[in-house]
Amino acid sequence: MYWPDIVKFITLVLSRQRFRTIVLWVAIAIGVVAVNLLTALGEGAKSYVLSEFNVLGRNTLITLPGKKETKGGMPPLTGESPRPLTLKDAQAVSRLAGVKAVAPLVLGNIEVSYSGKLREVLMMGSSRSFFDIRHLDVGQGRLLPDLPFNKGESVCVIGNKLSRELFASKPALGEWVRAGDSRFRVIGILKEGGTSFGFDMNDVMIIPVVNAQSLFNKDGLFRMFTEVRSHQELNNIKAKIIALIKERHEGEEDVTVISQDAMLSSVQKILDTLTYAVTGIASISMLVAGILIMNMMIITVSQRTKEIGLLKALGATSATVRLLFLSEAGLIAVVAALSGLLVSHAVLLLANSYFDDIQFHSPWWAQLGSILLAVLLALLFAWLPAQRASSLAPVEALQGKQQKGQA
Repeated sequence: MYWPDIVKFITLVLSRQRFRTIVLWVAIAIGVVAVNLLTALGEGAKSYVLSEFNVLGRNTLITLPGKKETKGGMPPLTGESPRPLTLKDAQAVSRLAGVKAVAPLVLGNIEVSYSGKLREVLMMGSSRSFFDIRHLDVGQGRLLPDLPFNKGESVCVIGNKLSRELFASKPALGEWVRAGDSRFRVIGILKEGGTSFGFDMNDVMIIPVVNAQSLFNKDGLFRMFTEVRSHQELNNIKAKIIALIKERHEGEEDVTVISQDAMLSSVQKILDTLTYAVTGIASISMLVAGILIMNMMIITVSQRTKEIGLLKALGATSATVRLLFLSEAGLIAVVAALSGLLVSHAVLLLANSYFDDIQFHSPWWAQLGSILLAVLLALLFAWLPAQRASSLAPVEALQGKQQKGQA
């Protein structure tokens, strides 16, 4: 048989056995869709997380209270350690050669009120440098004044969402809001910025760091951001910060200093592992589809013994019969895999139009791999039924009989 005859024969067989064809088609397509959607989910999450870390830039060091190596696990998230990181530590670090800017950070949730409206918001206490390091800008008004770390002022910069909810259409600049027992004058409103490190920057209130320490009655810093003048000096400044704070803390190395590159590397490895894991889990559905192909092809062989006998009686060799069955499985797999790929692209298009902050995309290796895996498993699991069909004796097959051991 020539290839045009084989294709015509297979197409005719598949069109006559619509139910079996549709079942195999759907099974394989679901496997391809699962692989591409789960991979896209992992890649989208990875891109989102890495973009959040990229906010800081490559020249930024983050100092956290608590030593990871001595305490085990991640440093404390509360800003508390045997000896807290203080504003004096931040001032000392800012005087190091090669340091461009230092931004201490104090965090806390607090109730903010204005004209009878009450909201619980995330309060950030920091300095003017915090806006530059985190690439924050105001849409209205101005940033916090450039004050020494130990000087405060009753002013604040608020998020865009918080401004709308407290002031509605009324101008917010120059108004006074109450936070706890203190009052702050609004001098700036942040541009629409989305989330950053899990914090909704549209719903925050930023005040000078000293005012935040007084408001929350705490001396310890949550974090300290240090911007280095040159990326080449990053490791050198990191070592200097650790040595300086160790000296200030009576010889105890009780802080952890991490860089953007180190965070990105660690997070990317974790997210890559998760992406591969979910891809592997999704591939199991391909295996299930392959087993379904084998079972249905075995049933098909038992139902088409007379057809096989007639083919052999007309001169078809065992290799030709085997090729017919393998081609049948391969054609279904190719069409189903391409259909599944189109469906997954349609779903991702809808998801990306719905979500603004995170975009999902299936990488090329997942798309190509899902198609190849579908075809490979289809041919692999169709081999046994195809071999069984090719081994049938023509005379017995024409009588609707199967060879012993195959019944």
